[in-house]
Amino acid sequence: MKSFFLLFFFLTSTFLSAQEEILLDLYDHNADEIIANYIEKTGGVEAWSEVEATKMLASLTQGDLTIPITIYNTKEGKQAVIVEYSGKKITQMAFDGATLWTTNFMTMEPEISSDDMRKNMMLKRNDFPSPLNNYKENGYTVNYEGTVAKDGVVTFKVKLTQEPISLNGEEKPYESYYFFDIETYYPIAIEATQMGQPISIKMNNYTEVEGLYFPFNLSQGGQPITIREIIINPEIDDNIFAFPVKD
Repeated sequence: MKSFFLLFFFLTSTFLSAQEEILLDLYDHNADEIIANYIEKTGGVEAWSEVEATKMLASLTQGDLTIPITIYNTKEGKQAVIVEYSGKKITQMAFDGATLWTTNFMTMEPEISSDDMRKNMMLKRNDFPSPLNNYKENGYTVNYEGTVAKDGVVTFKVKLTQEPISLNGEEKPYESYYFFDIETYYPIAIEATQMGQPISIKMNNYTEVEGLYFPFNLSQGGQPITIREIIINPEIDDNIFAFPVKD
C-alpha cells in the first residue's frame, strides 16, 4: 500500500499540470492579500487559532477497494494515519513530535522512518493547521505568480517557500504552489516536490465544521479521498502516536 500522507491537509503538494493555463492577469492582488482572504473566508484568524487538534474520518479509494482511514493532527505537531485493512487497524504513519514511524505492510511490524523523513516531519510542527496560517511568524516567504486556469477554474497562483528539507542527507529548497479559486479564495490544488518526488493534491467540496471550512473531497496522485467527518479538538490518546515497545 502506498504511503499517501506525510500530510495531509495542508499536509501538502504536487507537480505542474498540463491543465494549467496562464491567463491575462487583470487582478490587482498580492500573495499576502490572497492568503488573508483565504483565512478569513474559511473561518478567520481567531477561530483557527482555537483549534488544538483535528480528527478526520475518511475513506481512500484504490481501484475497487475502499479503505477507511483516520487522520490525527495536533498543534504540537503530532500526527497519525490509521487504516482499516483486512479487518485490522494499522498505523500507516505516526509522529509523536520526535519519532516518526510506519508499519511495514509485508511484515506488519513497526519501523522507525529514515532520518531525512524524521527531520522533515519535525519542520512541519509549525504548520498546523496549514503552513499558510502562520507563514509570517515561521519566516516563510510567499509570492503571487499570477492568474491561471487550473482544471477549468480561474485561480490565483501563490508560491510558498519554507525551510529547506533533507534529501539524502542534503538540504534542498522546499517550494509549493497553491491555487486559490478567485471567487471563493478556497485552495483547489497544491503542487510541490516532496522527498524528490512530485506530489499532486486536488481538493473541493468545502464544508463548514464548527464555523471553519474544510475540503471534504481530495485527490492525491489520482487516488480519491473522501472525508466523512471532521472532529475539532477531540480527546486523543497519546499512545496513538508512540512507537510500540515490545515487552
